[in-house]
Formats: sequence, C-alpha cells, structure tokens
Amino acid sequence: MPRLSIVVPVCNVEKYLDECLKSIENQTFRDLEIICVNDGSKDSSLEILKAHAARDERVKVIDKPNAGYGHTMNKGIASATGEYVGVVESDDFVESDMFQTLMDKAVASNLDIVRCNYWLYWSKPEPRDDLFEAFRNDVAGRVFNPRDVEQCFYFPPALWSSIVRRDLIVNNGLKLLETPGASYQDTSFSFKIWACAQRAELVYKPYLHYRQDNESSSINNKAKVDFVCTEYAEIERFVVEDAQDMSLMPIAQRRKYDAYMWNMGRIDPSLRPDFAATAAAQFSSALEKGWLDRGRFTDAEWDRLSLLMKDTDAFLDSFDHPVEERVPFLKRVFRKLIK
Repeated sequence: MPRLSIVVPVCNVEKYLDECLKSIENQTFRDLEIICVNDGSKDSSLEILKAHAARDERVKVIDKPNAGYGHTMNKGIASATGEYVGVVESDDFVESDMFQTLMDKAVASNLDIVRCNYWLYWSKPEPRDDLFEAFRNDVAGRVFNPRDVEQCFYFPPALWSSIVRRDLIVNNGLKLLETPGASYQDTSFSFKIWACAQRAELVYKPYLHYRQDNESSSINNKAKVDFVCTEYAEIERFVVEDAQDMSLMPIAQRRKYDAYMWNMGRIDPSLRPDFAATAAAQFSSALEKGWLDRGRFTDAEWDRLSLLMKDTDAFLDSFDHPVEERVPFLKRVFRKLIK
C-alpha cells in the first residue's frame, strides 16, 4: 500500500498531459500511486495515459464516460489506497520535491491537511510564474486547528495545493458534488475538509505551477454560473445537517460573499442581473436567519452587500465604474437609500 495517492482528473488535455505526468513521476517521494481518471476525453489523452502506465507501474488508469469534474474526482478518491491523497490537475505541473516536503510535514506532525502556496503560470509568450500568496509566512510552519485559524476557510479551494489524510475524507463521507462540467465543484468539498480537520500546517513555499492560459469558457454559460450557488447551498446544508455546528455558518456566509462578488465580476454582463437577484434573495434570507456577522466585513464590503440586498439595479450600476471608483460610488448610493 503506497503512503500517498495522487489523483489526476483528465479531460481533453493532450497538450499538457505529458508534462504534468512526468512532473509527478519524477517526484523525490517515490512511495506513491498516480490515479489518472479519464473523463471521456475525445483527444489523445487516454493514449498518453496508457503509454505512461506501460512505463511506470505506479500509474493507474481509470477510463469512464464523461460525467464532469466532481464525478471524476470522487472516482479517483474512491480508488485511492494511500494514507494521504493529493490532486494534480492535468494541465498543471509540480516541482520535484513537492510531495516529499508535504509528506514529511504530514508524517512528522500527524496532520490531517498540509497545504502550500503556488505559482500562477503562463506559457506564452514566454514562460512566466507569479507567486500566488494564498497565505503569508507568518501563519506557516506551525500546527493548528482550522477552527482556531479562520482565514484558512477563505483560501481559494485549490485542492491541488494540498494533501489530505484519506481517512478524514472517508470517515466523514466527504464527496464533491457531481454537477456537470468543471466549475466550482471543489468549493463545498474544501470547506468540509477544513471543518472536519483538527491538525493542519501551511508551507509558505510554492511548489505547483497553476496554468492560466488554458481557461474554460464558464463565464458565458448560465448553467455553470449558477453552479456556485449550488456549492454554497451544499455548504449550508453541511453546516446544519452534518456538522451541526452553527458557528461555521457566519464563516460560510463571509466566504460566500467573496465568491459571489468574484463571480459577479467575471461573468458575462448579460448574466449579472439574474445572478444578482439570486444573490440578493439568498443574503437577505441569511440576514433574517442571523447568519451574517457584521464584524466579518469591512465597512465598504458591508455597504456593498447592503446595497445588493436593497437595490440590485443600483448595485449592478456599480460594475460600470472602474474598480478604484466602486467603493465611493457604493457609499454615495447607499447613503441615499437609507435617508
């Protein structure tokens, strides 16, 4: 039985797949299995996987009809046998000592989660890495309970920057939602992992190159836009039914605010009115239930959220202003509304 299972979800990534797999196969940490789950690729991805499996007995190939990222990840995790599970997306690649570093930390301190920073990577016009600092060095290098370091709940999901004890996933029955396609399905899953973990550590150094020039087209797809709402509905269900710990709900709502604002800014403008109306109704309901904690928002953020709930048209008008003008604009409009 390997100490570590690496799940690689694969769907039509022939251009990047070889580089990804070689970066995992060349890890200095050798006691691992590489579980590649082909989600109905129509290009040569499956042939590339089979070629790697023929050369390296640690590579396992699961081929299945296309069913989306959530289904693919659940299939891979269910097939894992390692003490810990990691993920590498098939268009990304990792440094050769990534999993040695994370596993050394995990084993030495009996951790549930170890997470590192990563680079944003562009291959064109010239290869370029920019550090994405999900957390700063002052919170890294020490063991903590996630309930005591709330900021970890606000990190981007980024499952591929972590390793997680497999028993934590299995014993708590954690799975990704199996909505179609590949949009947001790691959102609720990552929240649940942090909520269930008791021992975690952060590694400041980046080890993974997160590719930026292979972006999906979900910003123009209304169904995918709405998947973020499905993910937060699942988080709320988990808090109420599974965790039965309502102290997590204000954290969930704060994280939801960040996700919805980010989504609002990136989607096609034609989709914003419907999304804003949905968001307004959900946050208004959360306010009535006492789920929103004013202390977790800055004044500007609370003004923005209040405007969304009171007047979605005025809120949407704010997106016609440059970013540096939005906060003053929101304050002016909000003051008019409360007079």
